[in-house]
Amino acid sequence: MATFTVVAAGTPPLSYQWRKNGMNIPMATAASYMTPATVASDNGAMFDVIVMNAAGSVTSAAATLTVNSSTGITITTQPVSQSVSIGQTATFSVTATSGTLPLTYQWQKNAANIASANSSGYTTPATSIRDGGEKFTVVVTNATGSVTSSAATLTVNPSPAVDVATYHNDNGRTGQNTNETVLTHTNVNSTTFGKVGFFAVDGLVDAQPLYLSNVAIPGKGTHDVLYVVTEKDNVYAFDATTGDVLWHVSALLAGETFSDDRGCSQVTPNIGITSTPVIDRTHGPHGAIYLVAMSKDNSGNYHQRLHALDITTGGELFGGPTTIQATYPGTGPNSTGANVVFDPGQYKERAGLLLLNGAIYTAWASHCDNNPYNGWVMDFNASTLAMTSVLNVTPNGTEGAIWMSGAGLAADSTGNIYFLDGNGTFDPSLDARGFPSQGDFGNAFLKLSTTGGVLAVADYFEMANQDFENTHDQDLGSGGGLVMLDTTDTGGAVHHLAVGAGKDANIYLVNRDSMGKFSPAGNNAYQEIDGAVSGGIYSMPAYFNNTIYFGPVGNSIMAFGIANALLSTTPTSQTGSSFSYPGATPGISANGTANAILWAVENTGSGGGGGLAVLHAYDAANLATELYNSNQAGTRDHFADNKFITPTIASGKVYVGTPTGVMVFGLLP
Repeated sequence: MATFTVVAAGTPPLSYQWRKNGMNIPMATAASYMTPATVASDNGAMFDVIVMNAAGSVTSAAATLTVNSSTGITITTQPVSQSVSIGQTATFSVTATSGTLPLTYQWQKNAANIASANSSGYTTPATSIRDGGEKFTVVVTNATGSVTSSAATLTVNPSPAVDVATYHNDNGRTGQNTNETVLTHTNVNSTTFGKVGFFAVDGLVDAQPLYLSNVAIPGKGTHDVLYVVTEKDNVYAFDATTGDVLWHVSALLAGETFSDDRGCSQVTPNIGITSTPVIDRTHGPHGAIYLVAMSKDNSGNYHQRLHALDITTGGELFGGPTTIQATYPGTGPNSTGANVVFDPGQYKERAGLLLLNGAIYTAWASHCDNNPYNGWVMDFNASTLAMTSVLNVTPNGTEGAIWMSGAGLAADSTGNIYFLDGNGTFDPSLDARGFPSQGDFGNAFLKLSTTGGVLAVADYFEMANQDFENTHDQDLGSGGGLVMLDTTDTGGAVHHLAVGAGKDANIYLVNRDSMGKFSPAGNNAYQEIDGAVSGGIYSMPAYFNNTIYFGPVGNSIMAFGIANALLSTTPTSQTGSSFSYPGATPGISANGTANAILWAVENTGSGGGGGLAVLHAYDAANLATELYNSNQAGTRDHFADNKFITPTIASGKVYVGTPTGVMVFGLLP
């Protein structure tokens, strides 16, 4: 028998009710309770007592009953409860002695046997928030019988809240997640890390998956959520750990279907939601995910619409969707009278959406070089979806569309927007401010002002050989622009810089306060490194810890250090592997500056799709050190490739878009 006692204070009289494993014990209503003669099955039972008075009741902590068997087995060290963060593992151990050997072990979780857990210690797989509260015991057996240990409780603490709510992690488009506490240089290897799931969808995933932690889904509890959009105009919210579909909606209106590929192989066989959405937790009753969907109706008309969906249900917000229509003063392609007119069938929304100061910004790409088209940027109120401003950067010329291999418009902390424009008309005749006289900025590195809610070109950089690049498809706009953190030179001066590169393989570092404009006599960039990224850029660089990382076509991923407010003119490190078209857009995970890992997806198929993809992980401080790639474990981690993909890294997982879903990598069970 065993006796349990409680001491309680409060306004008398006090009454007591003892419980075993949460069930009331009849007539156990005193301050002490003595069990009947114990049996082996009582081992591990939990006893607590409810103490009551007229004001209410309180429940004591639970006490565990350990029953030693007649087998001669004695557990000298019981398993100890563990507390870990999401994504970490927990290790339980037991020490037992017996005069009769050998001893064998079987670990149990919530009284169910755990497969292959047959030693004196047991380490869990990487934990999720749902594992919290689980009870672990071990059955120790010899030739004469067995005894069960007391139960140890697993507590799983939430990781630091990590959201990837926009393309490449932030509005500067740095691609860095510096709150990654799970993935380290030690555990990212083919033995402990690999493919752990696949979230299937209905079509091609061209947009970067987005991630929110701790989202309350009505009727389904709180989840870390992965948001995925497809080229068939569908939107999915997955539990980011289990892959359970929390909600799924179509962005199509009645009688419509997704668009055909418009005779262009860049996005094929259909076009729906191409660009990376953006999420704002503060808009709407629960938060909103904004996206642009292209569709086609029964009459053959094409539509572009801006949607805002509730992040918890997928329901449309703010009376949406809004049909996108625009005109702008100019005489360029598809003009009527004194205005160019936006034709929704001639464009796709390829660049990732930007959320800035309560506004949603979209930028528009052509279908291949299928004229007529030019360069549009549009501004919508995030609370109403109403268009508030529109800008055309080649209104009196041709081309100059904005695609940047899917990279998003970038922004600085003062509300300015930066991007690299595609090849198109540039007016070499300049006005008194040094701006093109007809307002045509084809192939430029552009800075837009948003003052007063009005889009306007505030500054720009254009290379001296713009005419050659524009006529030879050498556009700067094949790459994405990155707003760097402020840097200081050796004299103490602070520099506000942005960086980008395109098909001409030159790196252009610009001063955001004075970008250099245009001179036919030579380039006026803050710094230019000619031929630094041989092969050209069809991707987005990343920034981390005073280093810029580029992934050119047919070349290594290269790191360029920053010193004295300048980039190194040659790589400070580079990968041993080269990356075929379209190169790679890297992402960075780190815990502060520790355990920094550069992640990149290699495409092997013709044209950057339809082949085998390879996920690579490198030491970000020395790219010559490869920690992992998805070919190292044979076929175990193989998956299909898709061009212009950047990985999403959050809470111990790496998510990669594919032609049919999202591949999930993490610590292996």
